[in-house]
Amino acid sequence: MTDGTHTMEEVTLARLPSGVALSTTIHTYVGDEDGPTLYVQAAQHGREINGTEALRRFHDRLPLESLSGTVVAVPVANPLTFDLVSYVTPEEFDSVNPNMNRVWPGNESGSLHQRMAARLWEEASRADAIVDLHTGSPDMQTHVVYREGDERARQLARAFGTDLLLSEQADDDADDEWHQRAFSGKLRVAAAEEGIPSITPELSHKEHILETAVETGVEGLLDVCRSLEMLPGEVPARTQTVARNHLGQVTATDAGLFRANPGLEVGEHVTEGTALGTVYDPTTYESLQEASADRDGILYALTQEATVVGGDQLASVAEIRDV
Repeated sequence: MTDGTHTMEEVTLARLPSGVALSTTIHTYVGDEDGPTLYVQAAQHGREINGTEALRRFHDRLPLESLSGTVVAVPVANPLTFDLVSYVTPEEFDSVNPNMNRVWPGNESGSLHQRMAARLWEEASRADAIVDLHTGSPDMQTHVVYREGDERARQLARAFGTDLLLSEQADDDADDEWHQRAFSGKLRVAAAEEGIPSITPELSHKEHILETAVETGVEGLLDVCRSLEMLPGEVPARTQTVARNHLGQVTATDAGLFRANPGLEVGEHVTEGTALGTVYDPTTYESLQEASADRDGILYALTQEATVVGGDQLASVAEIRDV
């Protein structure tokens, strides 16, 4: 009888033009009893650091002596964007695929991000479940996204425990915007195509370690392990809202300054036509747009960044579902 093991391995994801290896560390936790394999990663987008901190604390709190199965964790999936505190890779490194979360399952002979994804896919594709930790803006409600119709992924999302769960239509069920934004190359979509249930928690606040966001991540991972029977204990019963992920956000029709409606907060229910804020010309004070909700639902994002250009996201409203 052992207490389980933890090992670390430095792996090369790709090489830079100078020959320097672009590497990261993979942690593997093996329990004494057989069980599923859970793959977890953070920081595909380098400025989204709360998932990385959550994995550090998960490391400290994971009871190896009670673990059944294996947890594979990658705290920094994209070391290049992490060092640059960036969402995407500069054109000089990958002009074809600047966003790593659009190229899964990757290509070992492809562009930089495709090669990086292909190396990590070797680990992820062997898993029985996947959690891809992300971090949204401070103006967004914490939530978990899963593929609509995937009951196993939905159970993982419920176990992770955020108040809001967003189901996302994919492939033939998705709208044109989903395809235009290359969402078919997201890790959770590639995993679903291989029959691996996968979720994307969006913890709040990028670039800053936020205690509440990190604790949500740690508790969520422990409860996912409980739901997979990798750890003893029951997942707590929670009241959660299920809504359909709304890709067609309310956007700015013109450039200017945006003043969000001060009477609104993310997480509240709005109806179609609810005033969300005003875009105005800062030099003439002319109102350029009275932004309003285009549907009933949960207001899960409302930007507080005042300077906007045409097409910028102002808000997102998700349609509440009964299932």
